[in-house]
Amino acid sequence: MKFTDGFWQLRQGVDALYGREAYDVWADGRTLNATVPTKVIERRGDTLNRATLTVSLHSPLPGVIGVRIEHHQGGRGEVSFDLVGAEDGHGDVVVDDAAGSITSGRIRATITRGAPWSLVFHDVETGRVLTSSGEKSLGYIRLAPDAAVERGPLGATGAGAYVHEQLALDVGELIYGLGERFGPLVKNGQTVDIWNADGGTSSEQAYKNVPFHLSSRGYGVLVDHPGHVSYEVGSEAVERVQFSVAGESLSYYVFAGGDPAGVIERYTALTGRPARLPAWSYGLWLTTSFTTDYDEATVTRFIEGMAERDIPLGTFHFDCFWMREFNWCDFEWDPRVFPDPEGLLGRLHERGLRVCVWINPYIGQRSPLFAEGKEKGYFVTRRDGSVWQWDLWQAGMALVDFTNPDATAWYQDHLRRLIRQGVDCFKTDFGERIPLEIDYFDGSSPERMHNLYTQRYNEAVFEVLEAERGEGEAVLFARSATAGGQRMPVHWGGDNTSSFASMAESLRGGLSLSLSGFGFWSHDIGGFEGMPDPAVFKRWLAFGLLSSHSRLHGSTSYRVPWLFDEAEGRDEADTESAVSVARRFTRLKLALMPYLHAAGLEAHRTGTPVMRPMPLAFPGDPATAYLDRQYMLGPDLLVAPVFSADGAVDLYLPAGEWTSLLTGETVSGGWRRETHAFDSVPLYVRPGAVLPVGARDDTTDYDYLDDITLRVAPGGADGESALTVTAADGRTARFRVERAQGSVRISSEEVVAFSIGAIGGETVRASDGVAELTV
Repeated sequence: MKFTDGFWQLRQGVDALYGREAYDVWADGRTLNATVPTKVIERRGDTLNRATLTVSLHSPLPGVIGVRIEHHQGGRGEVSFDLVGAEDGHGDVVVDDAAGSITSGRIRATITRGAPWSLVFHDVETGRVLTSSGEKSLGYIRLAPDAAVERGPLGATGAGAYVHEQLALDVGELIYGLGERFGPLVKNGQTVDIWNADGGTSSEQAYKNVPFHLSSRGYGVLVDHPGHVSYEVGSEAVERVQFSVAGESLSYYVFAGGDPAGVIERYTALTGRPARLPAWSYGLWLTTSFTTDYDEATVTRFIEGMAERDIPLGTFHFDCFWMREFNWCDFEWDPRVFPDPEGLLGRLHERGLRVCVWINPYIGQRSPLFAEGKEKGYFVTRRDGSVWQWDLWQAGMALVDFTNPDATAWYQDHLRRLIRQGVDCFKTDFGERIPLEIDYFDGSSPERMHNLYTQRYNEAVFEVLEAERGEGEAVLFARSATAGGQRMPVHWGGDNTSSFASMAESLRGGLSLSLSGFGFWSHDIGGFEGMPDPAVFKRWLAFGLLSSHSRLHGSTSYRVPWLFDEAEGRDEADTESAVSVARRFTRLKLALMPYLHAAGLEAHRTGTPVMRPMPLAFPGDPATAYLDRQYMLGPDLLVAPVFSADGAVDLYLPAGEWTSLLTGETVSGGWRRETHAFDSVPLYVRPGAVLPVGARDDTTDYDYLDDITLRVAPGGADGESALTVTAADGRTARFRVERAQGSVRISSEEVVAFSIGAIGGETVRASDGVAELTV
């Protein structure tokens, strides 16, 4: 939201009061406080009829400084994000005649007394300035009703007062994050509204808005406001990142980490780490698609078709029409097409499949649950006390009020019944179209709850899954989210289209989400809207199966791969057929389960995402800063999806000798242009990596430690390192890796059968827990 007209003037109807000096600085235990008048106080009379801002600094965790800016403090308390990792007892405050400072871990914030206003954040370990708040950074803004300001998604309902902060941008500093955004990965120069919306993947709107940005200088910032936050990322004041919120106060946190991964580790320590996921969730998911016709016979035909074509399938998903039309949600199987749901679920489980079903947080008027929810007060209401309803999506639908504990328990009870029928997980769709002219049970501000609604919705579902299935077995397939939503994986990219452009924008969204603290991400292989041509589908297969989670899903058409071969008139045995491509990359992913499972556990422990944007994985390489068409899958695999029918792809390999996992060819780092057939993709192993590969490629559910092969890439430095492989049941094996002059010796103290081999080469069987290889 832009308040100024160039550097010198304000926009029409804007009155801005800026914090001009730290008039007084004092300590209150572990909190640092400052009184910041909106004029430099030169005489006693200047203290009269004068607005001041109160600034308070504290630390909820080592390496994190929280800042609160307040104009009037008499407002009611409002809901904020759930900072589940916050603790007391952090931050050392020092105040003297010149300044006040608070130090926590590797970050120090210093407020200098007097004018001009100065708040500077330092990295204690390096001595570098991370960022700062200076002259005209703290702003209390009052808008006239006719102010020439674009108020973003709040429109005319936007408040008349706003608070903004501006943090300095250094030369060459780049900003990432702000949720799953489908435009450029680097956010410099953009205006971004944090406001969940159902806008598809080809617009400036986003399903997953996160008011957290990550800087290339090794710090991050979370604005602790779950409602509308407006960002100007070097787009109004080009030397600064501005964020503004409606009302009388603004709170934010600054995280120091040294590098992007360290910042995300601190950020997820405060807002929550991704849950540990079951191994089965990494397998291939197949769905009914959305508005297609299907019944048990159709489902069985698809499942048997995958088995007949030797394409391992892990999870089958039933989209909306498992329930009767107009009844969404009543949580009842449509008896016309699924007369025996318990039997159906049992038969799918006998085939070794998990089952997912679609839900949303809305109750249509035709649902038998509508009358019950209305009577018991389980829905959000209009200001006059009537149930809020509209006809978009479902006729007369109402919103379950998840701020009401009884309503939440009621909703969960219906899910619990489905879980006990045999449902393994839920696709939690929607949660973005949340109105403002409503009242919540707990009195929460509708503006504050707009983005937070999906959090309460997903928490309710995840909670019942953990209770029924156990910790480590709960899985969502969620569309909407905000800060902290990473605690309840998995999230998918929403409604894309069936084109190469949409495939690329989907990846940009996923990488942006990864830089916002989310560890797991998926997308609709082939695109959701429309029927992809075979080239798009096959290229997307490779990309989708080299993502953390992989799902075949569409809108009006099925996504079983043989349909695309029929469209091309191609023999399924052809190595470039859709069937062959699906088989090849599904089986590759399953063989990589020891590696992918380890990357998932690291996401759970540290917050480091499974799909790692290049600036996150290689922060010291300036060539990676803008790369948004490739990524690291885990620590050691570089993936560059092909976004063209002819197979041409440009990619960048950082310094060193990289090895193709598919061919064994070794190439030097730098920019490359390659051409790939449909059954291939640039997939490179990092120099010196040791890649654990499983003995099976037909399921996720096998013992990763049984006859594992450790594939050794050339290019590693001499010396010792360690590798730990964890089985799905938690058992671990630790391997010692010794390199010297091209020779690699790997040993293990655990009793485990393993082999070692070069990428694409022969293997050497370990004897007495030791194997050696020349690479």
